[in-house]
Amino acid sequence: MPTLAQLLDSLPEEQRIILTAHYLRGKSPEEIAAALGVPQKAVETVIALGKAQLLKALK
Repeated sequence: MPTLAQLLDSLPEEQRIILTAHYLRGKSPEEIAAALGVPQKAVETVIALGKAQLLKALK
């Protein structure tokens, strides 16, 4: 079974950056969106889809 670090490394760069900022650095979707210059809704979507993808891979 792959580790969480391996799964994160396998993600596309933008998704990895957003998930790492949110879950490992404690940044809010609003903070991430401002830092990346993207809509907050886009960040929220990436977080939701990425979380589901990681949970599925860990099962």
